[in-house]
This record gives sequence, C-alpha cells and structure tokens, in this order.
Amino acid sequence: MVCLAVRPLFRELRAGMTVRVMLISPAMNAALREARFAGDAALDASGARAARLAAPHVPDADRLVHGPSERCARTAEALGLRSTGEAALRDWELGRWSGARLDEVSAREPEEVAAWLRDPSTAPHGGESLLGLCARAGAWLDSLTGDVRVLAVAEPPLVRAAVVHALALPPQAFWRLDVAPLTLTELTGRSGRWNLRAGRPLTTGPCDGEAERGAP
Repeated sequence: MVCLAVRPLFRELRAGMTVRVMLISPAMNAALREARFAGDAALDASGARAARLAAPHVPDADRLVHGPSERCARTAEALGLRSTGEAALRDWELGRWSGARLDEVSAREPEEVAAWLRDPSTAPHGGESLLGLCARAGAWLDSLTGDVRVLAVAEPPLVRAAVVHALALPPQAFWRLDVAPLTLTELTGRSGRWNLRAGRPLTTGPCDGEAERGAP
C-alpha cells in the first residue's frame, strides 16, 4: 500500500525537477569575421586564444557536449572541456550557400534570399528550413530530463533556435536575437516551462567580436 502511494508522488517530484542548460557560443573564426554562412571553418588564432582565456570562467556541469562542427569542437578543447560530440547540435544546414558570403548570395539569388528571410518554412538553398532548425533544437532541449546541468558548445543559429523554442516565440523572432562569440545563454526549467538568462560573456571583459545577428 505504501509503495503504491509513493509511486505517483515520486513521478510528480521527478516531473518538477529542474534542468539547467548552459549554451556557450563558439569563439571567433575567419568565416564569422567575413560574414560567411559558416560551413565547417575552424577557429583562427585570435579565437583560440580568447577561448583559452575564457576557460577559468566556464561553469560546472554534469554533462558536457559540443556541436559536431570544427569550430565547436576546437572551442570546447580550448575551454578545457572533456565534452562529446552531439549530432543534434549540428549547425544550420544551408545547402549550396554553405561557406559563401551573405552579400555574394544576395547578389546572385536575391529572390531566394528574400523568400528565405520572409518564410520560415522555405529552404531555397536546398538545406534545412528555419522551422526545421527550431524543431531540431527544441527536440534536443525537450529531451533533457531530471535534475541535471548540461553544458553545450553550440553554433549561434542553434542557440537562437533553442531560445525561440523555449520561449514559444514566433519563428521570425530568430532574426532579432543576437549571440556573440563566447557568451553563455542559460535555459532553466523543463519542457514547456523554461526561463532564460541570455548573453553573459564568459570573461569579465568585452566579448571577442560583434554579436552574430541575421546571418547564421
């Protein structure tokens, strides 16, 4: 009788457990400096140095993961994290635009770029739509359960998509969110009930570089 009574209570307590998700955006690289759709470019020397300087300020966590991009993996390494790659945290898949400059693509395919910015369901580049990105980030976020602290080094588009999902924002809000290199975005709560603390630099000084906004 006691066991039967305790089980529902235990389930309720578990349902109320808080997940703390700490998303660190990777350090600067040449692609970001040149306003390119990132592709899979590694860190440059300046970005790697900034990540090493930020290492003492990384918060503790129970689980450490990073996106599979070279930029995320090398940032995690420079931060001193023994993290594992997480496929769900891969960068926005932008098809034939990957690696190109935004102004180059806009000049070559103006109608396609306009449609992409206007309609979150479209993917004229042949890759992943904005809706698809937000759904993927949301599925990963909502899969996290229990009283756990998760720290992830993730590309800015993934961080922005996670915030859109967590706060139930309209997809177009994605374009209004800024994520600077080596900043910490915290989501605390559980599926359907998240609180946000955004944009805290990992160091006490200014971030290395400008916030990434508009282009992924």
